[in-house]
Amino acid sequence: MSLRTPICEKEFTLLMALLMSVVAISIDALLPSLGVIGAEMGVADINRTQLIIGFIFAGMAIGQLVAGPLSDALGRKPVLYAGLALYLLGSLSCWLARDFDWLLAGRCLQGVGVACPYVTAVSVVRDKYAGRDMARMMSLIMMIFILVPAVAPSLGLAIAGMAGWRAIFLFYVLYAVVIGSWIALRLEETLLPEHRASLTPRAFVHGFRTVITNRTTTFYMVAMGLTFGGLIGYVGASRQIFQDQFHTGGDFALYFGGLALLLGVASMLNSHFVGRWGMRNICTWSAIMMTVASALFLAFQAVLPVTLPIFVTYAGLLFFAFGLMFGNLNAIAMEPMGAVAGMASAIIGATSSVIALLLGTLIGQLYDNTLRPIAQGFLLLGLMSWLLMHYERSWHARQS
Repeated sequence: MSLRTPICEKEFTLLMALLMSVVAISIDALLPSLGVIGAEMGVADINRTQLIIGFIFAGMAIGQLVAGPLSDALGRKPVLYAGLALYLLGSLSCWLARDFDWLLAGRCLQGVGVACPYVTAVSVVRDKYAGRDMARMMSLIMMIFILVPAVAPSLGLAIAGMAGWRAIFLFYVLYAVVIGSWIALRLEETLLPEHRASLTPRAFVHGFRTVITNRTTTFYMVAMGLTFGGLIGYVGASRQIFQDQFHTGGDFALYFGGLALLLGVASMLNSHFVGRWGMRNICTWSAIMMTVASALFLAFQAVLPVTLPIFVTYAGLLFFAFGLMFGNLNAIAMEPMGAVAGMASAIIGATSSVIALLLGTLIGQLYDNTLRPIAQGFLLLGLMSWLLMHYERSWHARQS
């Protein structure tokens, strides 16, 4: 088959899923090795190893802010190439790192790079499909995407077991080269020159003002950052929870992957629930589930020791709630932003990521070999999210 043959739907679906999966594999494959990395690099406070996760989110917050507008102005493929090049450089920097600060700098550069394929992949799908066809395509992509967080920790554990943790970063280099080559050979530019937007400071200021002056967008953007903050806190501390507190050893990858798979299943089920109950109801009920489950879990901890099955049950409820609500939070935030969709998407993504990073890092750094900081974080953030959504719904009802 000639490389010039137009890309078929199955190949396109797989390529888009792998592009979006660069984020997940860059985080989850490294999780089982955080303790080993900290020990080798002389990190005295084990909680500091969580920054290896936090710094890639920091880079993503920066990257999201520029990737969306740039892809609308320059086209999809140039931004994809630039992002993958930065990701490759960041991966090489981490591979060569001889001290912890150098490693964190490389992870931040990885994050800037990884934001480009993550953001641009959705834009490419939007360019090629619309309406129900786009919804169908995104469902197919998500079916592949949700498998990545489930298998990435096991993959990272296998690579580290065979060649050491630095080899994981060489795997990231290979991943970037393969995806970049695939894009160059098989993916056509999907944004024609006549459809490209101008990139000016005035356009950014207009987009930012439009976002922050819209009550629905602002409230749901903040709620998205709050709920995502709880998840970042959990992800950062997850290795310590499973391996140090519950002594699961290599089974950490199975527990983490199973919970990640549950989140993906909830995201897929949401597509069936949303037509019946609506996005706002699902978000409200999910925030209540997160808050009530955390309150009950904290009360349980006060009187009885927490076993691994009990924690996994609690975490499963959190992940299911998060899987139901996160896509809806973003969709509601974007709903009034049709006139500035590209710029608004970048601003909403970057702002919610900064909120989530700050809160998630704080929760992770408070980890004290008990589950109280994680549960307290989810309780507080879930309650705050519910309050924001409740207030917005009351205001929205009055405006109707």
